[in-house]
Amino acid sequence: MKRTLTLDDIEPAVLGGAILGGGGGGSIDEGLRSARLALEAGTPQLWSPGEISPETLCVTVALVGAPSSPRAYVRAAHMLRALTQIRQVEPRIAAINTNENGAETTVNGWLQSALTGLPVLDLACNGRAHPTGLMGALGLHRMEGYRSQQAYAGGDSEHFVEGLLSGTLERAANIVRGASVEAGGLVAVARNPVPLSLAVDNGAPGAISQAIGVGRALLDGGVEAVVRHMEGEIALEGEVIDYQCERRDGLDIGHVTISTKGKLRFINEFMTFDIDGHRIASFPDLIMTFDEEGRPVVSARITKGQRLTVIAVPPAKLLLSSTMAMPELFEPLDRILAASPGERSL
Repeated sequence: MKRTLTLDDIEPAVLGGAILGGGGGGSIDEGLRSARLALEAGTPQLWSPGEISPETLCVTVALVGAPSSPRAYVRAAHMLRALTQIRQVEPRIAAINTNENGAETTVNGWLQSALTGLPVLDLACNGRAHPTGLMGALGLHRMEGYRSQQAYAGGDSEHFVEGLLSGTLERAANIVRGASVEAGGLVAVARNPVPLSLAVDNGAPGAISQAIGVGRALLDGGVEAVVRHMEGEIALEGEVIDYQCERRDGLDIGHVTISTKGKLRFINEFMTFDIDGHRIASFPDLIMTFDEEGRPVVSARITKGQRLTVIAVPPAKLLLSSTMAMPELFEPLDRILAASPGERSL
């Protein structure tokens, strides 16, 4: 159904998005700030995909980079600039969808909708967060001859970058990832205009509503309510005794050790979760951490000495993109994980 997004949607969307982000998807504080700004700027509209023509051209909005960077700087003007640039080359764009669920990414598009009047679709390229651009590109890399169009903007006054490019999906994604490094860690992106029918077939219809539902479960009943709602499990509770995070090629890469027996590996999102050397979950399983107050904690905000609860949810309970069943997209992640001695890959 078509509806106006309201103040009552903000906290559930951001918190539910953070949980479905699985360690990635941006900052809770920035997500709340962006969503509140959207409602101050106008009346963003959320439409279900079934309410508009399958031929409607929609565009994906995203945040690309390493959220842990202290110089990461993306504001409303950057989001609008990226969308404006791509609409200049493809004026038929009539709807917006986000690339994934996350604290910031679930509400990405709300501000653009408020400022332009374009509706936000209740659809994400992927219903959980993912670390590579191709995972949020609706399987277009398998379409022979496809040329990606991507616009980006970000950075403070000293590091500001913007651009509009066309090329193969992989090359375009790599250039945008490099631009995020130059910008200080993060850029806003608008990319890959496609017919709505393609987005529905390869993406995750209902992803925004799912995030809002998960967030309301958290607000109503805490972590245990989230686990019941998503049919997952609380797998471990304990203290962080080791935490390592480095920014490499525009990604946050590291690991978390909890109470000597739990080990989480992340590439922005949590990739693997072991207890006593036994694999509990692997991406695209949803692995997520919560602090002592039951608030979601993304991978870039974990600190040594913190007490965490770790949950795991199987893929069957998530709304996932077709890309989550494409083995070639997992190979770069396997190489990163395998680069650490003694670590097991996906």
